[in-house]
Amino acid sequence: MTARRRVAVLFGGRSGEHEVSLRSAASVAEGLAARHEVLCVLIDRAGRWRLQEGARPAPAGGQEVFLAPSPEDGGRLRRLSDAAELARPEVFFPVLHGTHGEDGTVQGLFELAAVPYVGAGVLASAAAMDKAIMKALFARAGLPQVDYRVLLRPDPAESARILDELGLPVFVKPANLGSSVGITKVKTRGDLGPALERAFAYDRKVLLERGVDARELEVSVLGNEAVEASVPGEIVPDREFYDYDSKYSAESGTELRIPAPVDETTAAEIRRLGVAAFRAVDASGYARVDVFLEKKTGRLLVNEINTIPGFTSISMFPKLWAASGIPYEELLEHLVALAFERHASRARLRTNYGA
Repeated sequence: MTARRRVAVLFGGRSGEHEVSLRSAASVAEGLAARHEVLCVLIDRAGRWRLQEGARPAPAGGQEVFLAPSPEDGGRLRRLSDAAELARPEVFFPVLHGTHGEDGTVQGLFELAAVPYVGAGVLASAAAMDKAIMKALFARAGLPQVDYRVLLRPDPAESARILDELGLPVFVKPANLGSSVGITKVKTRGDLGPALERAFAYDRKVLLERGVDARELEVSVLGNEAVEASVPGEIVPDREFYDYDSKYSAESGTELRIPAPVDETTAAEIRRLGVAAFRAVDASGYARVDVFLEKKTGRLLVNEINTIPGFTSISMFPKLWAASGIPYEELLEHLVALAFERHASRARLRTNYGA
């Protein structure tokens, strides 16, 4: 068991996944509170950091604070108006989904401040957030994946050419967003224009992916240098594909099968691919890797990696570890320990030449 720590849970964020973050943070804070002092820090939609009272995250309120990007300040949270110290967390736990939180930006601030934090570093966070970069790294690592193309701007002629190459259906996705926000399944050529317009509203970079008839499988990954994977699970959406409402709506009939009903050889390969994807982006701490099992061919195809997956008590990441023998609160303990392990490892690196 790790020592009792002051853990700052960061949540909310300037992202299309703000509401999802609120749900994850409520569960994380509750799970940490039994063994740690929890500090709740809301990042509101304008990007302001607000230190809240108590150990329960709230959707609004709190004193405006900032974290100085200086190791000498020791990770203090200071009041924005007069720089007075309000709290001194020992470790930061970002529960931020999407841009300005899961993409390496907040991680860069933590690195400048030289404070321990849970999860992947700057490079892995940025690479995993940008689906185009992520898929290029997967390809470099030799991981099987769905055929895709990248558009950097709306271009009717180029998008029509891509559609000819990929065929129908295709999925149109913003490159830097999660929770299926902005994603459209395009089944006719006439639907492509509106789908691209929707995706480009969220990002300057858009992916088009060949649609495959596949089962949707997920595996949770944990560790720094030593990495392990959970049992895989399967998602059976209640609609044509696993969209935002299917994930988060109270009326969703989506089924989570844990463990996934696959044979042992397939399960082992899913775990291997999960660890390989984790290493391909140089991740640390934890992640969830999504894999397709193509129904016609039986091929396994890596879809994506999420470095800050959903973390409610009923989210796939913790449920897979619970099925693998690590209950929710113990999982949080392990993540805090991994944060300190990674911080200590980086602190031992030399920052000067010669002496």
